[in-house]
Amino acid sequence: MNFKDIAQHLRYTSKQRKGIFFLLILIIALQLFYFFSDFSQPEMINGEEQDWLALQSEVDSLKALNQGYERKIYPFNPNFISDYKGYKLGMSMEEIDRLLAFRKENKYVGSAAEFQKVTKISDSLLDAISPYFKFPAWVQNKKNFKNYSKEYTLQSFSKKEKIVVSDINQASKEDLMKVKGVGEALSVRILSQKESLEAFVSMEQINDVWGLSTEVIVELKKHFKVSSFPKIKKIPVNDASLKELAQFPYFRYALAKQIVTYRSMNGNIKNIDDLSNIKGFPVEKANIIGLYLEF
Repeated sequence: MNFKDIAQHLRYTSKQRKGIFFLLILIIALQLFYFFSDFSQPEMINGEEQDWLALQSEVDSLKALNQGYERKIYPFNPNFISDYKGYKLGMSMEEIDRLLAFRKENKYVGSAAEFQKVTKISDSLLDAISPYFKFPAWVQNKKNFKNYSKEYTLQSFSKKEKIVVSDINQASKEDLMKVKGVGEALSVRILSQKESLEAFVSMEQINDVWGLSTEVIVELKKHFKVSSFPKIKKIPVNDASLKELAQFPYFRYALAKQIVTYRSMNGNIKNIDDLSNIKGFPVEKANIIGLYLEF
């Protein structure tokens, strides 16, 4: 086949040439459209996932700000120092073991000097960490220390006044209204407080019920007690979601968010002492709150 034969096959009419030209333009336009267009489907995110994503973004920002800076030491109760926390403070394993052995005997240190006596840490280390020691009143005043998992034994009452003491967790509205100063509204409020917590673990929680005067609280403590530690579903602090933590009456949303942030940045929370380092945590109620939590 010579060149003339090939040329004959490449001869097109004017309409054919226009058709081929427009076909090329269409192919180029489709290629450009495919190249610059985004065919991915938008991901559907519900409200709770948006909260988590926003919180994670905040955690990432805090991590970035913390890089290159020395971690700040917050006040803590030295009775609850864990292996990791003791190591970070500069204590040796022997010193930490001495404290843990002391605690296993259900004993508590109430001062920096007593802490050094038990652990045998050096004076220089004690001077460095003792300014951060924070002893709650129930540790400092050992004679009046109350074990809240075994509620108070009955106080002896005078012979003139015979009072039948009942379990506060078994009390009905009518039972509460028998106490001087407690009407229907206050009795309902007490029961609502108990139900929000599942059960009271200490009569000290009566102090948190809004509207009770000091005199009424005294009368309630005369007539009621926590007979035995109630069966409650403890909150797994390290596994609970932001929503679950926020539903706990002692936390609410703001503190629950702080706990999730702290957990994301520092790893698992080991004990109530770790929680007391978090901004906004009610340290004065730590011994009660700890009974509702699982670490």
